[in-house]
Amino acid sequence: MQQAERGTISLDGRGLRVGLVRARFNDPITRALQQGCEQRLLELGAACTQVLEVGGALEVPLALQALARAGGVDALVALGCIIRGETYHFELVANESGAGVSRVALDHHLPIANVILTVENESQAWARIGKGAEGAEVAVEMAGLLRRLKTGDSV
Repeated sequence: MQQAERGTISLDGRGLRVGLVRARFNDPITRALQQGCEQRLLELGAACTQVLEVGGALEVPLALQALARAGGVDALVALGCIIRGETYHFELVANESGAGVSRVALDHHLPIANVILTVENESQAWARIGKGAEGAEVAVEMAGLLRRLKTGDSV
């Protein structure tokens, strides 16, 4: 396990439980995001306790909500990839999935790293594949922050 520092923020994931929700649409990309996220969680000492797969980005918030309600996690990561097509559907899916992820986080007071890529084409998605690992870092950072606030430790 490797403890990392980002600026003055500790990325010590020891004892943290993180759940993932991955959209299968654009599967090779979302699988690579998941692999990067799981690897980074492992490096930071956090446990990936559950992975749910759903059809697409619009289904991600409901699965996140189910995990949040079930409890047993300190943070969640939403993984997906929306590639612009020729219709307005891109904006609808991007906006609604993003709003849903934020709503679940706020309703359940639970950190959720939103790693649903919104890109123009597949090559842009592959160029951002490192966002999976960054999502792990965000989840660990925010879970640690909330834990410190809850226990009264200095932030």
